[in-house]
Amino acid sequence: MTTSASPAPAATEAPGPQGGRPRARVPFGRLHVDVLTFDGAVDATIALCRQGAGGFVLTPNVDHVVMAESDDALKAAYDDASLSLVDGKPLVWLASAMNRPLPAKISGSDLLRPLIARAAAEGLSCFFLGGKEGIAQKAADILAADHPGLKVAGCFSPPFGFEKNPEEDARVVDVVRKARPALLFVALGAPKQELWMHKHRAALAPTVGLGIGASLDFVAGVVQRAPAWMSQAGLEWVYRLGQEPRRMFDRYIVRDSAFVGIAVRTWRQHRR
Repeated sequence: MTTSASPAPAATEAPGPQGGRPRARVPFGRLHVDVLTFDGAVDATIALCRQGAGGFVLTPNVDHVVMAESDDALKAAYDDASLSLVDGKPLVWLASAMNRPLPAKISGSDLLRPLIARAAAEGLSCFFLGGKEGIAQKAADILAADHPGLKVAGCFSPPFGFEKNPEEDARVVDVVRKARPALLFVALGAPKQELWMHKHRAALAPTVGLGIGASLDFVAGVVQRAPAWMSQAGLEWVYRLGQEPRRMFDRYIVRDSAFVGIAVRTWRQHRR
């Protein structure tokens, strides 16, 4: 179900882990992000695993903000997310312009290895879901070699379009449930991974999910990630457009151009 754009949510606070100090949030269009440092995001994700109630972590970027303007299901996923972490320099810059600075850009790809390191050190098992056939297993093998002691609960590359087939969808959920991982890395692409984790959050508990996009492809070496300097300069999209111009043109050049209007609206509503 879709709807027309609505006013941005007011800046607010979300309950902290285990009833602790609330976390500040910053609005972007119809979405929000939690104000956390990179290390704080890692700690908060591990804390979710330790609490045993399940949940899922999302990392909104410009494209997510644009899609959520007309996608109620995606907005609902963000409303219910355990953590929403900023992925994209334009969002970081906009937050500063609103006098609500964010400490760091925190993408799923950036979080993957630090979370793997913590999981290996603390005995938390991990499951890798997504990618083309064999990619999840290859990425898991590389990560296990790099992080001795890592417990790999499983790997699975579901068939394309599985989420539209109730029987296939239920089979994927069952595979993960039987493995009982503490952390589930979901590499299905947006908005599929966000909607899938939201839909099955109760069934997958106490597992904590994290959307990681193309991260397994990066680890497996089948897709090259942009250099760090391009990511920090907000130019990662240019690199990806150069790699896959046909697939990325509509996203980056056509659809995401709407972000300019959303940014102006959000800034006007929340400037100080």
